[in-house]
Amino acid sequence: MIDLALLTEKRYLNPELESWYVKNILHEDQLIQDELNRLGVSSKRVAWDDCFNPSLFRFSLFRTTWNYFEKIDQFYSFLNNCRGKTKFINPLDSITWNLDKNYLIELESAGINIVKTHLTKKSSPLSLFSITKQHNWGDIVIKPRVSAAGWNTHYIKKTSLQQNESLFQKLAQKYDMIVQPFQENIISFGELSLMVINGVFTHAVLKRAKHGDFRVQDDFGGSVEPYSPTKDQIVFAEKILQKIPFKCLYARIDVVLDNNNNLALSELELIEPEMWFRYNRDAAVRLAESVRSYIKS
Repeated sequence: MIDLALLTEKRYLNPELESWYVKNILHEDQLIQDELNRLGVSSKRVAWDDCFNPSLFRFSLFRTTWNYFEKIDQFYSFLNNCRGKTKFINPLDSITWNLDKNYLIELESAGINIVKTHLTKKSSPLSLFSITKQHNWGDIVIKPRVSAAGWNTHYIKKTSLQQNESLFQKLAQKYDMIVQPFQENIISFGELSLMVINGVFTHAVLKRAKHGDFRVQDDFGGSVEPYSPTKDQIVFAEKILQKIPFKCLYARIDVVLDNNNNLALSELELIEPEMWFRYNRDAAVRLAESVRSYIKS
C-alpha cells in the first residue's frame, strides 16, 4: 500500500501540452514529492476524477483538484467512496465544511471580520435589488456558494442591477449564491494570501488584478508576487484558524482591506489551495515533514 495519494485531476495528471500554468502545477507537486521521498514517504500523483481507488492509499492529500466545483455531485460521491478507505489530510469534516461559503457567516459569528456577505438558497425569490437595498450596498459581486478561481463570479455596478437581474436569477436557479459588496481596495491593493502549515505561518503572496479587471487570479491575467506581511496581518490569519472547529495541517487565508480599510477575510482555503511553493521551497519541506509526522503518529 502506498503511503500518500497526491490528488489532482485528469487534465493535470499527464498533460500533453504544458503551458506555464501546468508547468507550475507539475513543478510544485514535484517539490513535495521529492521531499516526501527524501523522508521515506511513498507517494503517487493520482486524479480524483479518473477511477480513483482509495484502498490503494493510506492517506490522501488534496493538491490540484481544481475542477471539483464543476462536478460537485461527483465530488461528493468521491468523498463518500473514500470514507473509511483512505484518510484525508486535511480531515474529511473540514473539507465538507469548507466547500460551502456559509463558513464565512460562521466565522463572522465567532468574531472574525469578513467581507460582508448575503447568502441565498437555490431558487430563492430574492432579487439583487432587494438584497442591495436591505444592506444599503452599492456595487456588488455575485458567485455560487460552492466555487473557486473566479468561476461564475460577476462584478455588478449599482447602476446596472436591473440589466443583470436575469443573470443573477439564471445562476440562482442552479446554485446557492453569495452576494457581497464590491471591495474597492481589491483594485488598489489586491488580495493577500497567507500560507499556514501545521499551525505556523510560512509565507505569503500578493495577488493583483490586471488593468480593467477585478479578479486577482492568474487564470484571468492577474499577477502574483511574494509578499512580506505585517505582524497584524499574520495575527489576523492565525486568529481565523483558531476559530475553526478542526485541526488542519495546511491552510491558506485570503485577506483584503474592506471598504472601511480593515483587514477582512475573503476566503479560507482548507481543501486544495494553491500555495505557491515555487516562491518558498522551505514551505514545501515543512509540508512534507508535517505530513510524515501526521501519518506516522
